[in-house]
Amino acid sequence: MVASKGELFAVLRQYNPWWAGGRFQDLPIWRRAAFREISTWMANPPAGRALLLSGARQVGKTTLLLQAIDELLDRGVVPTNILYATFDHPLLKLIGLDALLKLWREFEPAREGPEYLFLDEIQVAKDWQTWLKHQVDFEKRRRIGVTGSATPLAVEGQESGVGRWQTIRLATLSFFEYLQIRKLSAPPLPAVDSLRELFTWQQSQFVRYSEEARPLIGQFHEYLLRGGFPQSALVESFSLSQKLLREDIVDKVLKRDMTALFGVRRILELEQVFLYLCLHDGGLLNLPELCSSLQLKRPTVGSFIDLLETTHLIHRLMPFGYGKQVLRARPKIYLADAAIAPSVLLKGKALLEDPDALGRAVETAFFKHVFTRYYARSVGFSYWRGKQEREVDIIADVDGRLVPFEVKYRSPSHTGSGELKGMIGFCADHKIETGYVITREISDFQVLEIDQNETKTRLLKIPAPLACYWLGRSELESANRVDP
Repeated sequence: MVASKGELFAVLRQYNPWWAGGRFQDLPIWRRAAFREISTWMANPPAGRALLLSGARQVGKTTLLLQAIDELLDRGVVPTNILYATFDHPLLKLIGLDALLKLWREFEPAREGPEYLFLDEIQVAKDWQTWLKHQVDFEKRRRIGVTGSATPLAVEGQESGVGRWQTIRLATLSFFEYLQIRKLSAPPLPAVDSLRELFTWQQSQFVRYSEEARPLIGQFHEYLLRGGFPQSALVESFSLSQKLLREDIVDKVLKRDMTALFGVRRILELEQVFLYLCLHDGGLLNLPELCSSLQLKRPTVGSFIDLLETTHLIHRLMPFGYGKQVLRARPKIYLADAAIAPSVLLKGKALLEDPDALGRAVETAFFKHVFTRYYARSVGFSYWRGKQEREVDIIADVDGRLVPFEVKYRSPSHTGSGELKGMIGFCADHKIETGYVITREISDFQVLEIDQNETKTRLLKIPAPLACYWLGRSELESANRVDP
């Protein structure tokens, strides 16, 4: 053994101060929307299910686990029945899962009641899938929560681990969470549980609350610059926050995780592919152009794209439709956070002076909010591209109901019916009664009535800061997820 049992237990003791009557210091009091699901799982876990908290590095998974432990201690759970460990620590990674548990119980004997195991970055541990399946099947008193920064947690172990865990996918901070974590005051806006409620508003309400919401504009632009990773969001300096984000993404994920977890050796080429995606955030992936410009083979690029999606750095949308034509079509790529591209590309505040780049950042931020809203319901997302370059940016298929979104972060002249022919045509073709247009001007807030091909469609034009604010706020405050 590389280290003695005493040395190993000293490491565990540092991670578990509650065994000696302590607590983790400086743990945030404020809790994210995902904490509600974790708390529910702790109180009443589904039979035979562990908890899997997945998401990109630095997105806040560890903080949520430690907050969960804090709540368990407040509930009176025996402290020595709670174990936290991270496999980012080289010694814990080396000894493995079974030896870790044996060490825990050798120094801290079991007490009555359920045992809670919280294991960070479990994908680093050897044979974790088989181990977790065995624990879930045969150790009924144990409630196990694990985190991972890579989708293989939910993919590689399908055969041995199917049905063995409940997944919570953690995105970067919503705009509303960003305001909360930075302790920024928000205007006195009413609670909106669903964007669908806004179709019932009177014009006077649109006028009133668009004026009330003006302070959100500057805060929203800061959010696009700092991003939704908690560590970078809390830094006062824009340049420093973007530097931290850039280093976490490039150094820790592309260089370290890709090598350690997936055996990637062509890191420079992977970085080049990621840089290309940053330049084309929110756009259609032109694979032949990418391969030609970087002089890479198509299978290599395809493999890199899969890995970037696996590590939660990108989302991939296929076009709306069915059949072989869709399978051969170009996917649309969104980065995991709107601040990634300007941080990696060293744009800084110049993002706000580039209308095209700013529009892409807003579309990426809005998609993240809609995706977070729906992920638990296995909603399908797509985009639509018709003739004459008419398009709909995002289409959510919610239990068979199509919900289209078009992001027009331009002046009001770009959000009239003449500029929305793609949205109007798509709604008419598919008999869709309501859709959403995400606008730039805070006063461009109203319901647009459209009559076409015997189909009456109502389009809600809503400023991006308000749309993201309400989607994030309802996610945090409502007891149940609802449709937009």
